[in-house]
Amino acid sequence: VQLQASGGGLVQLGGSLRLSCAASGRIFRINSMGWYRQAPEKQRELVATITSAGSTAYADSVKGRFTISKDDNKNTVYLQMTALKPEDTAVYYCKSEMSTVTNWSTRDYWGQGTQVTVSS
Repeated sequence: VQLQASGGGLVQLGGSLRLSCAASGRIFRINSMGWYRQAPEKQRELVATITSAGSTAYADSVKGRFTISKDDNKNTVYLQMTALKPEDTAVYYCKSEMSTVTNWSTRDYWGQGTQVTVSS
C-alpha cells in the first residue's frame, strides 16, 4: 500500500494550486484521508481532513481558502488551495487512515511530501 502525492510547485502570492494524493495497493477500507504540512523548523501540522462519509475539517489558518475533496472510485484525495500566502510555504504530506486486505487493523499511512512554495 502506498500514497502518491503530486501537484506541488512554486506560485505567487494570491495564486492557486491543487494537490492530489492517490492510495494504491490492497486496500480494504479507507476511514479518512487528510493533508498535513511542515514548514522549515516547525512541527508538522494538520491542514485538512475528510472522512469516508465526507465530513471535513480544516485548520483555522486555511478555512475559506482551501478545500479538501475526494474521489472514492480512485482512492484519491485533493486539496484545492487558493489565495495562497507565503506562510503556506511548506512540504505537504497526505495521510490515510485505512486497513488492508492482509491487515484489517486500521493504521495511518503517509505519502511522500510535495513542496509548495509561495513567493511574495
